[in-house]
Amino acid sequence: MVNSLMPFSSLRDIARFDPFREMDDFFQDYAAFPRLRMGDAAQRIRVDMSENEQAYMLRAELPGVQKEDIKVAIDGNQVSITAEVKKEEQHENGNMVRSERYYGQQYRSFSLPQEVDESKAEAKCHDGILELTLPKKPGGGGRTLQIQ
Repeated sequence: MVNSLMPFSSLRDIARFDPFREMDDFFQDYAAFPRLRMGDAAQRIRVDMSENEQAYMLRAELPGVQKEDIKVAIDGNQVSITAEVKKEEQHENGNMVRSERYYGQQYRSFSLPQEVDESKAEAKCHDGILELTLPKKPGGGGRTLQIQ
């Protein structure tokens, strides 16, 4: 007979208690409290950005957004993306019990290290991915001042 003893720890049960997870579990299935779950509903636009000597390349995830509902603004080195996610009206047999999809406006803005030549910038959208090519303005790399 093998006797396996576990050392006694009076703090073990307290250490496993996560009050935030417990509250999340408590309210997770209650449709009467949708505002408590809104923190993760309005997702930020997720972006991958790379650069070479000539331009910045940006890929942004915008699932379910039509290209007509996307606006890109360029002002110097500031680039802003605004997307309107519209709700599709679907009436199936009965009332909506739970909806986890986000509808509304999403916004993301960036400050780039160098100004963008907005006259040569390009934007393409396909399969929920926005692709921006943002050429750098010549000579716009900034300047370091010599302290006298």
